[in-house]
Amino acid sequence: MLRIGDFSRLSRISIRMLRHYDELGLLVPKNTDYYTSYRYYSEEQLMNASRITALKDMGFSLAVISEIMKNYDNPKALAEFLKIKQAEVQTQAHEINQRLLLLETSIMRLREDNNAMTYNVILKTLPERYVASVRKVIPSYNQEGILWNLLMTETAQSMNFQQACCGESLAVFHDEGFKESDVDVEIQIPVKGQYKDTENVVFKNVPEVEFASATYKGSYEQITPVNQAVAGWVNDNEYEFNGAMFCIYHVSPAQTNNPDEWVTEVCYPVRKK
Repeated sequence: MLRIGDFSRLSRISIRMLRHYDELGLLVPKNTDYYTSYRYYSEEQLMNASRITALKDMGFSLAVISEIMKNYDNPKALAEFLKIKQAEVQTQAHEINQRLLLLETSIMRLREDNNAMTYNVILKTLPERYVASVRKVIPSYNQEGILWNLLMTETAQSMNFQQACCGESLAVFHDEGFKESDVDVEIQIPVKGQYKDTENVVFKNVPEVEFASATYKGSYEQITPVNQAVAGWVNDNEYEFNGAMFCIYHVSPAQTNNPDEWVTEVCYPVRKK
């Protein structure tokens, strides 16, 4: 029999941790002296101590290790635990690699341009949603208000119309490139309930979309450098554009006439190359 100090040296597990394992029922001493409370371990328990240490090094929690130890002599059950942990670690590794890539590209862009972090680009997912939509060709981008007036006027006729509490109003720009006039624009607001289409308003489900975005405060004249920031991020992080650009209006001209207070999120649907 080995006293706890000797077992600690042989197993390379601290006395404090051995006491903790005992409290958890994970590695209980073979014998505990009734009068002195000294813990004594058998030499055979060194194998279990080694197994626990190996499982900890793989990233298993003590609670899971306790379950594994009950099935350690069952190779099939043990293999299942290991496969689950392997998949978990692979996911974590992928996420870490993505963060490292973001850090690396941000550092590189800062070296090239001290203003590169003015607009921070974030990868997001907009979930599937039910919206009220108006899509028309309008004279120019700055006349988007035509669409909002149509939407507000025609939905106001429904007594039960309710805008969803969660979700932002946005505008989708469907033209392939920039146009000086006659632009194809769609506006959307998320709504609760089900409604019949009106003359200009269409109610529909919009699928989930993954997008890269940058948020800025101020007038819409900033759109070009914001677009540049998003384009740089997409290129640096091995994504490609995948759909029509849209803008989410966090603070819009409908809420304030002061352009300095407008908050706009410029969004580009993307997919991994």
